[in-house]
Amino acid sequence: MNLTTFAKEAVTDFRTVGAVAPSSRYLIQAMVRPLPLKRARVVVEMGPGTGAMTHALLKLIPFDATLLAFEINPRFSRYLRSNISDPRLVVINASAETLQKEVRGRGHDSVDAVVSSLALGLMHDRQRRNLLGGLASLLGETGVLTQYQYLHRLQIERGQVRKFDLARLLHRYFSSVQQRVIWRNLPPAFVFTCCKTGVTRKQTFTT
Repeated sequence: MNLTTFAKEAVTDFRTVGAVAPSSRYLIQAMVRPLPLKRARVVVEMGPGTGAMTHALLKLIPFDATLLAFEINPRFSRYLRSNISDPRLVVINASAETLQKEVRGRGHDSVDAVVSSLALGLMHDRQRRNLLGGLASLLGETGVLTQYQYLHRLQIERGQVRKFDLARLLHRYFSSVQQRVIWRNLPPAFVFTCCKTGVTRKQTFTT
């Protein structure tokens, strides 16, 4: 699926896609580096789109790990199933709000890492709270969540466009929330690294 096709899908269904182009390699690097992937058993990806971050995760997780990819867009779900044949990947065509049900229904009590490309600013407040509450309860004590947000920080609330303070929201659910800006992306984005214990992996790379 090329950039033109991705853009067409974004225009058709922007609320579920939430982006105008696939993530750059710089954003992907910033999203996966903080995650404890070497010994991970269960990893969750939310909003994989055409699989740019999915490929990076599969290169880093153990051979016996499981990657649960939640993609609500049916076209992207079909694309992932058709183009990534790795048996560790489980594509779930469902809303991220069903996270707890889907994860526990597959026999997992917790997850080790979560990478989220969801456009949280386009969700209703109730959806965001349900999602983040579910994540906080599933993430293990040494687990890490990474979430990005475009630099404009906009949200749609009651039909109006407003600034969205994602850092403040994340602090309600995680004791440690670190952020950095990735300029080499379209558009530039903040990357948030969140955990429950107050200790996150040191990031030594540059973008």
